[in-house]
Amino acid sequence: MFLENTVNPKEQFGWIEVICGSMFSGKTEELIRRLKRAKIAQQKVEIFKPSLDQRYDASHVTSHDDNQIRSTPVPAAANIPILADGCEVIGIDEAQFFDDEIVQVCNDMANRGIRVIVAGLDMDYKGNPFGPMPALMATAEYVTKVHAVCTRTGNLAQYSFRKSAQKNLIHLGEKQDYEPLSRGAFFKAVYPKKKKSGSIKKSNEL
Repeated sequence: MFLENTVNPKEQFGWIEVICGSMFSGKTEELIRRLKRAKIAQQKVEIFKPSLDQRYDASHVTSHDDNQIRSTPVPAAANIPILADGCEVIGIDEAQFFDDEIVQVCNDMANRGIRVIVAGLDMDYKGNPFGPMPALMATAEYVTKVHAVCTRTGNLAQYSFRKSAQKNLIHLGEKQDYEPLSRGAFFKAVYPKKKKSGSIKKSNEL
């Protein structure tokens, strides 16, 4: 379990925490848990999410298990610092949907002494690094990778397999559209006619 950095509070600077993983892995649950702890500590907290994500509620960050926390939808990362003025803790959900400016925004806020907690998918449906997530993970002080359970093998799952024929990179969906798969199950689903020793296409060629 992640515990907040309290080693030397007198010298405490801001920092970035990234929570990443596949769909149905509990990323948003962990984000909400950390933000609620900050609220209990009476810290000033603000939560943001991309305005395109309205799967559950336009004004709340909502997990797949229906846990909720009030949030502010924003169309671009540049809007966050303006709305976050005076906050001690900032939460950002579905970070993979933001533009690349989110990386600089998060670092600028951390450099101003703000604790920034970011949650997002680390890989897209093809198994490739997703949007700004690799850069956020590289510049964060803390990275927590959470896993779902593979629906086909029961092993740890790190891939978000898209069951539909939709080819757009961004396709908002739920259990009817995606399922979490382990490496072996994902390989078999994407390359059903290939053997382990056979040559495979790169995922960006799919």
